[in-house]
Amino acid sequence: MTVNTNEGLRVAVIGMGQRSYIARHVADAVASASDLEARVTAVVDVTAAGRERGHAEYPEAQVVEDHRALAGLVDAAIVTTPDWTHAEIATDLLRAGIAVYLEKPLAITVEDADAVLNTAAETGTPLYVGHNFRHAAVVRLMRQVIERGEIGEVKAVWVRHFVGNGGDYYFKDWHADRTKVNSLLLQKASHDLDVIHALAGGYTSRVVGMGSLSVYGDVTDRRDRSDELMTDWFSFDNWPPAEQTGLNPVVDVEDVSMVMMTLDNGVQASYEQCHFTPDYWRNYTVIGTHGRLENIGDTGGGVVKVWNHRRNWDVQGDVEYPIDGVEDGHSDADLLTMTEFLRSVAFGEPTSLSPIAARAAVAAGALATRSLRNGSEPIDVPTLPEATLRHFATTSVPERTTR
Repeated sequence: MTVNTNEGLRVAVIGMGQRSYIARHVADAVASASDLEARVTAVVDVTAAGRERGHAEYPEAQVVEDHRALAGLVDAAIVTTPDWTHAEIATDLLRAGIAVYLEKPLAITVEDADAVLNTAAETGTPLYVGHNFRHAAVVRLMRQVIERGEIGEVKAVWVRHFVGNGGDYYFKDWHADRTKVNSLLLQKASHDLDVIHALAGGYTSRVVGMGSLSVYGDVTDRRDRSDELMTDWFSFDNWPPAEQTGLNPVVDVEDVSMVMMTLDNGVQASYEQCHFTPDYWRNYTVIGTHGRLENIGDTGGGVVKVWNHRRNWDVQGDVEYPIDGVEDGHSDADLLTMTEFLRSVAFGEPTSLSPIAARAAVAAGALATRSLRNGSEPIDVPTLPEATLRHFATTSVPERTTR
């Protein structure tokens, strides 16, 4: 695609819901880079309330109802719509020659994810998937420890995700409905599945899943919140989990789940997710041939510890590294992700995250979900067409391998 960088990138925001704040980083990215020009010139939302929010936040932008009206109006689009719409919107934009920043997950099925990637490869239109957690300070720190060889060659990765805000974040709107999200092993776990791949230096080749709807399925207080945003109902006072109120009319996704993975380089990995814990953070344990690392806390103020000498039980470890970055959320990672996308479109710079990696996260999550709902049968991940693999090999920095 051809972009007039003298005038700057014309960017659209598609979907003015909870995640639309990611588009605010367009201005932040421009402010932090003297050679980059970009601005939001269009907003799309299918709801009247969303279009009103678009007018309020971007008063100079053109606001429309249909993303297909963007052809010829913008150079790039940030898609923050609900998960089940990702594949259709992304495919339409790519065929219209509009570069796409697509919020994770890439899609809610492997088949739809493959359709998006194949379309990007066929058209040559830039595609970027917002796996911002790859840029989080805790992930960057763990990767540095691994790349320095402090724990040797990675052989196993274990992840526990305590989703203490799960009742408010995922069970009061469309996230609780499997027809719209498939499972929270996609919507929520795709971050962690992607990071597992990054830390281990390989992609999942076989998965087994287990899980259940253990708590929220028994909550009978339900109502339609389609005209609300998560900020309208979120509160730490919504506790304990079984006393939540106003859940989505349909609640049929698992609130506790586990995945076992074999990666294509032989690394073994596991992921556990629970949406009714009192605390909210991720714990990674990476075990190599010369030691292991583990994070305590996953934002600024936390630490990554390394054990690389033989001993008995010891919480101190041999080395402790402080985690920099924000103390809550991931706004620092969001900015880095947006900057990388805009520079890739404006200047053709390769990205550190390939859509192939985003597809690998979808495949692991979607097939683990299929496994857990079908008696925990092992499922192998299908491969992408060679032409698609070759295309994306030229648009991103090659993934590193484990030491």
